[in-house]
Amino acid sequence: MRKPTTRTWIWLAAAVVVVTGGAFYVDGHRVSAAPHAGDPKCDEIVSRLPDDIPGASRDWALGDGVASWGGQKAVFRCGAEELQPNVNLCVTADGVDWVLDEARLKRDGVSVLRTYGRSPAVEFTYSGPREEVGGILAALDPAVKWIPQERKCIGLDDAATVL
Repeated sequence: MRKPTTRTWIWLAAAVVVVTGGAFYVDGHRVSAAPHAGDPKCDEIVSRLPDDIPGASRDWALGDGVASWGGQKAVFRCGAEELQPNVNLCVTADGVDWVLDEARLKRDGVSVLRTYGRSPAVEFTYSGPREEVGGILAALDPAVKWIPQERKCIGLDDAATVL
């Protein structure tokens, strides 16, 4: 049996480095999909997303119904669980209702917003300054606005009228 040469060990070490580095590179672009990411509408939504949002360019992201910008500073997931009526803050950006996960914002300082009244629902996570979220939602809205809105957010004043 022939002993491996130094050259063989060098090539083997280089191959291990390349394979390991490639795995880390791919994992660095993987974004976990939402539970209903297989909805056919998600492909259409993701294809309509902008290449840039205020302050960041779109990343290469792996995952069904997902997109990210700025090294995953901003993450978009289509096929999230649809929200039931709740008391969290709802903001409307260009006709699309987004509900803020206030508990997550307080706990982690991360803005997590989910569309309300549209199916499939979309979740947007942003780890930058809160003041930037409004401009980013305006950039994302054309991608989700074409999905029919079945329900709208209402304020407390409106709730008293409905009841």
